[in-house]
Amino acid sequence: MDETLHQLGRLLLGSVPTIILLSCLYGLYTVIVHRPLQQVLEKRRAATEGAIEKSQADIAAAEARTAEYEQRLREARAAVFRAQEARREVAIEARMNAVNAAREKAQAQVAAAKKDIEADRAAAESALQMEAENLAREIIRRVLAPAGVGR
Repeated sequence: MDETLHQLGRLLLGSVPTIILLSCLYGLYTVIVHRPLQQVLEKRRAATEGAIEKSQADIAAAEARTAEYEQRLREARAAVFRAQEARREVAIEARMNAVNAAREKAQAQVAAAKKDIEADRAAAESALQMEAENLAREIIRRVLAPAGVGR
């Protein structure tokens, strides 16, 4: 067993330069490769995440502008509809005024025609009355006239 321990001690003593060399290699790797690589990866991640955040912010801004545009479009459509409705109401009112004016004119013409007809009827009635009186006088004159006088 003594020999085994002795061999083990020589083995450990022979591995000391390898351990020192590996430790130096690990230190150099960390300083030369690993830290700069970590820094580059962090910068890339920051740039990527920054680009993603920027694109998300741009998307949010675009959505806000789109919503604002749609709101303005709705307001413009509503204004157009209100203007159309106002014009339609003005046109309906003008049409109603024209209809009322035509109705009043027609009623005035009907009233004038009724007056003319009434005047014509009264004139015809008085003419008929005079004619009836003349006929009655003529009939009375002929009936009461002595028979044979007018022959």
